[in-house]
Amino acid sequence: MSDDSTPAPLRYQRVVLKLSGESLADSGGRGISSQEMSDIAEQIRQAHSSGCQIAIVVGGGNILRGAQFSGSNALVQEATAHYMGMLATVINSLAMQDALETLGLSTRVMSAVPMDKIAETFIRRRAIRHLTKGRVIILAAGIGNPFVTTDTAAAQRALEIDADVVLKATRVDGVYSDDPEKNPHAVLYDQLTYRDVTEKQLRVMDATAIALCQEHSKPILVFNFKKAGSIVRAINGETVGTWIGSEK
Repeated sequence: MSDDSTPAPLRYQRVVLKLSGESLADSGGRGISSQEMSDIAEQIRQAHSSGCQIAIVVGGGNILRGAQFSGSNALVQEATAHYMGMLATVINSLAMQDALETLGLSTRVMSAVPMDKIAETFIRRRAIRHLTKGRVIILAAGIGNPFVTTDTAAAQRALEIDADVVLKATRVDGVYSDDPEKNPHAVLYDQLTYRDVTEKQLRVMDATAIALCQEHSKPILVFNFKKAGSIVRAINGETVGTWIGSEK
């Protein structure tokens, strides 16, 4: 006699969850909102409790954006601004760590830039071991180099730790033909190829991140993290957001 209580196998056993810094912010997109942080942490807890191994990459745009220092008259050099942005991701990662541990999860912050007083330095084998032991890892400081976005960091880390998919959390339901917040007639795509994203110049992730995923056939799932239970639905393989891969 079958046991109906046995959960269905997850579609994705190990994921990289890419969160923008703004996803942690208040309605103005700045700072860290305790409520937003709490809501996201609860979704991650639910996903983790289903057995999924989760690595998180958080942006830093809620604290600082390197673009604000671009231009020939900028006081701060662009490379320096990128390093400042890396530090902003560390601030967000530490906040996310505490939010998750408040819910009972075991976590590790792993930084691409050594800062051993507050985080472990990212080492691929150690990161994988943390995941297999049931810890959530939060990957900070991008890949440690300027001129590299946190989108590209998420793609690279997904390759390094052999994640099944990159989950890109956004404020909208997936990838649209145009900005749905400005164009009410924008069309939501269910599936796209990497080539579609490039040729249509769709705003999903930066070109380097897309190229990395395409070269190594690493799928991307773009979804609305604002909808309760969306992360769990995504790892279960339910229809949510826009799936991007080699073939439709």
